[in-house]
Amino acid sequence: MLASHKVNGANGSPDPVLQRSLRFTPPNITASRGLYLTLENGQEVLDATSGAAVACLGHGNERVRDAVVRQMDKLSYCHSFMFATPSGDELGKLVIDSTGGRMSKAVFVSSGSEAVEAAMKLARQYYLEVSPPQPQRIHFIARKGSYHGTTLGGLSLGGHVSRRAPFEPVLMQHISHVEACNEYRGKREGESTEAFVQRLAQELDDEFQRVGPETVCAFVAEPVVGAALGCVPSVPGYFTAMKAVCDKYGALLILDEVMSGMGRTGTLHAWEQENVVPDLQTIGKGLGGGFQPIAGLLVGHRVVDALDKGTGAFVHGHTYQAHPVACAAAAEVQRIVKEQDLMANVTRQGKYLEKLLREGLEDHPNVGNIRGRGLFWGIEFVRDKATKQPFDPKQAIAMRIHETALTPAYSITLYPGSGTADYGRAGDHVLLAPPYTVTAADVEAIADRTVRVVRDVLGGV
Repeated sequence: MLASHKVNGANGSPDPVLQRSLRFTPPNITASRGLYLTLENGQEVLDATSGAAVACLGHGNERVRDAVVRQMDKLSYCHSFMFATPSGDELGKLVIDSTGGRMSKAVFVSSGSEAVEAAMKLARQYYLEVSPPQPQRIHFIARKGSYHGTTLGGLSLGGHVSRRAPFEPVLMQHISHVEACNEYRGKREGESTEAFVQRLAQELDDEFQRVGPETVCAFVAEPVVGAALGCVPSVPGYFTAMKAVCDKYGALLILDEVMSGMGRTGTLHAWEQENVVPDLQTIGKGLGGGFQPIAGLLVGHRVVDALDKGTGAFVHGHTYQAHPVACAAAAEVQRIVKEQDLMANVTRQGKYLEKLLREGLEDHPNVGNIRGRGLFWGIEFVRDKATKQPFDPKQAIAMRIHETALTPAYSITLYPGSGTADYGRAGDHVLLAPPYTVTAADVEAIADRTVRVVRDVLGGV
């Protein structure tokens, strides 16, 4: 395994940083360029996951660096309660324009978890602002196997059992979960796509009825479930049906596109492929490409109009909201994505990546499913392909593949996940989410290394 037992920091003294694990320390990165990360031992690693599906332009983009420097020369920080900045205004215009005017306003924060918290609060406030007010609306319905962040609100919305378990006593109580739209594991034998969608829509309708439809603020979902389930896309017609249920009971539709949005799945907004427009939308990773911490909440006209006719203010705020340097970086990222027509490249190279992954792995007895959209692909592993039986969680298959992939023989990042089969412990997958700038040669290298490491690891289990 690449990670080493943690005793001391890099200089031999006790490490003052609380890493994600006290048992192991990750290797240090000393340089980066394009798709490659250079480790302190000189090893070059192909970043096939863009970190956590973040570095959409790769590493070391000079245009973004120069935009950051220019902004810092003008202004590094101001409080958004007191001042606005041209970089924030410009980013807001770029993002709202990218929706074709179907969304109305943007709020920029520092993480996806913050964006989800803002969405929950604004959904609640919306019902206090409408006429007549509906203060009884305090409930949210989300989905099993979802991930919406690590703050208590986001974790409460999320449906990943093992992530929630230590904190269950302090999580929000007015949240419930329905089944995910997971065609591989949720669709019954012989069931048509239309029948599958209708069954899920009926389940959502039943949940509204169970909790009291007049109490529900919103239904919250990821258009393509990322880390929790491994790039699981919705089936055609699913979100149209879910939106119809929300409309039936006057609830909002919140789409969490922190991971799947801002171009990752082949359109700038994942909902463009779903034939729906959300009332609230969270964005994050692809917004700023990792050059600065930034995420956002996009607000639909319905919600803005209610605030405008009511108090005229969103009761919310952060110290680093609309941070001028982060906004400048993100604005430059979005200009590059548009000018270089990177959505066309995401679609083109995504289809090529899918083709190579299927050619290399689809016939493997322990590869249960390959799924995704654009440059967002997941590979799910099973012990038995016919029954879809997962591996024993003690075998830690996804983590073994991840750690093996980082060794010099492969030198590639593969993002691991577990709980794929039961929303908590059993089931393994890895994600691939390369930068939007990848070439055909890059895709071939990614597919070759991925196929080799998967076959080598699974050949020993």
